[in-house]
Amino acid sequence: MPCRHVGLLLALTSAALRAQDPAAREGVARWVRDGDAVVVTDAPAALAAYRLAAGPDSGSAHVALRVASALLDVAEYDPDRGRQQAGFAEGEAWSRRAVRLAPADPDALFTLARALGRTALAQGPRDRVRYGKEVRDLALAALAVSPRHPGALHVMGMWHAEVMRLGRVERFLARTLLGGRVLGTANWAEAQRLLEAAVAAEPARTVHHLDLARIYRDRGDLARARAAAAAALACPRLEYNDPRYRAEAEAVLRAPLPR
Repeated sequence: MPCRHVGLLLALTSAALRAQDPAAREGVARWVRDGDAVVVTDAPAALAAYRLAAGPDSGSAHVALRVASALLDVAEYDPDRGRQQAGFAEGEAWSRRAVRLAPADPDALFTLARALGRTALAQGPRDRVRYGKEVRDLALAALAVSPRHPGALHVMGMWHAEVMRLGRVERFLARTLLGGRVLGTANWAEAQRLLEAAVAAEPARTVHHLDLARIYRDRGDLARARAAAAAALACPRLEYNDPRYRAEAEAVLRAPLPR
């Protein structure tokens, strides 16, 4: 039997034994509870707990998603570029595991799209197009299962926005030379509509309001950008990076209105 098949068999056997052992199941549940208790205020500590819950071979999409989300939260504002990209890559790997285990789970599809979207922003045009195609496909797959999924609505809105933020030359090259013809469907109106839908579906989430504010700003509607930024500042803390999002919302709010 090839070595890779032996390794897979051992991993599946280990996961199955963990799932059948009541003490192991309780340990996993306890570590998940420990992570959930601090994930909003201390994502690194939550990540450590989720890693314990997952072990080296988690067969649970539920746990794999928690590991992936915490990794992405921790990496998002990491000032060390290499460490940040490693965090995004590991978040992608755990997200892919979750999608393999639960291919129709909209949360798994969204989390993988989120991981790829973070990685895409640091890439050159060719790789950004490649990542962008998969991000779009994953977000659309999540919305096919759950049409009002806030995260998937946000990802699709940002897909439109990030494509529109490319220079005209970059968009032309992506469409004609890199096979990214689907990029030609991107537009500001859809970016705005989708972020407004994300806000409507989840009005207490700071980042929805923040990215909607940025879209209004990029469209030249500074009055609505400021209103969305103010809404972001009024949201409760639901995510580890909400303090960072609020600081960015304050910057939008301070921008002068046109005369």
